[in-house]
Amino acid sequence: MKDKIRIAAVGLNNRGYWQTREIADIPGVEVVAVCDIHEDLCDRIAEYLEENYGKRPVSYTDYKKMLAEGGFDAVLCCTTWITHSAIAVDSMRSGFDVAIEVGGFSDVEEAWELVRAAESTGRICMMLENCCYCEDELAVFRMAREGLFGEIVNCTGGYCHDLRDEILYGRTLRHGRLDNFIHRNGEFYPTHQLGPICKLLGINRGNRIMTLTSVSSKARGLKEYLPRTEGLEYLKDVDFKEGDVVDTLMKCANGETIRLTHGCSLPRPYSRMYTVSGTKGAFDEGTFGPAVYFDKATGKFDGSYPDHPWEHFEEYRDKYAHPLWQAYRKEGVKEGHGGVDWLVLNAFIDAVKVGGKPPIDVYDTALWGAVTALSEQSIAMGGATLPVPDFTKGRWISREPVRRSRYCLDEICDECFE
Repeated sequence: MKDKIRIAAVGLNNRGYWQTREIADIPGVEVVAVCDIHEDLCDRIAEYLEENYGKRPVSYTDYKKMLAEGGFDAVLCCTTWITHSAIAVDSMRSGFDVAIEVGGFSDVEEAWELVRAAESTGRICMMLENCCYCEDELAVFRMAREGLFGEIVNCTGGYCHDLRDEILYGRTLRHGRLDNFIHRNGEFYPTHQLGPICKLLGINRGNRIMTLTSVSSKARGLKEYLPRTEGLEYLKDVDFKEGDVVDTLMKCANGETIRLTHGCSLPRPYSRMYTVSGTKGAFDEGTFGPAVYFDKATGKFDGSYPDHPWEHFEEYRDKYAHPLWQAYRKEGVKEGHGGVDWLVLNAFIDAVKVGGKPPIDVYDTALWGAVTALSEQSIAMGGATLPVPDFTKGRWISREPVRRSRYCLDEICDECFE
């Protein structure tokens, strides 16, 4: 086991800046190199690290030069959706483990390249899907494993988030969403709820996603919002391609269905729309808070239709709290999306330290990211049903045992908390 992990951080705008700060605070971690095409972003994080940890990292504007010079153990990649997979492949082929931020791929071949690079080099490639570590998602996972919902039949989820300002001011903010919304139409951000759903349904471990179909609404939200903005006249004649609402339906080998919804260009509160439906009960994230329902039917029909009220989730969250969150509450929850950034980054570092399989492996990373490319193809073909590649090449039927750890997402490893 390695006592000290040296990190090189690539992509230092808003998300990358905060993730680099977070990972630098993990005991035994040192950020020794930073890289961005914008020198001022390198300087900003380098100054922070020097001020808070007493040593200034080496700065680069060319990640390939950084990889060639080395001097670190792993790469943290928080660049744009259309660059992070290539950087991950180059990192692994240069001998480094890599963590990439969320966001789908532009082409299915990108996903295959990640798999081939990880398999040929033996390096870790982990998508930093922090929602897999949310308190509610892990409690629901435990409830499902203990049989409270019966046999799972359907799950839904999504990413509905009013990001009109962030999208339209993308060039000012140096954020990658704008160009994608101008030129592409698909499920851009599938992983926030797809990740927890896949872990719940055993995807890539005894189950797999077989087919996918996507449809898109018209694109009106950004165009309607433009007159309320300032300094964006150059966008007035732009024909945005990304539909305001994109729905994707998937069918699993074991018979379950998954529905995802993406919508970032209409006015609405944030929601991941998470639901789980089973033969004995259901979970629903809900508009006004999460709730559960368990089967109370008697098998007798007297002609009436009784109410089926939801129960508040709070007591179930406490009763079925995942041991990771039980420990986290005692140790002190960190900042960063309610604490989950800290957990997912620690999960990556834990795997790098022991040289073991990460809780979100390259097959998960490839599949979740490929949903974006497949959804684009399906929409372009009028909602055609497409086959979803099996990135495990059949090994999903009988995978090697998971590496048991406190951060494991496929099983609950109580012994790791004793």
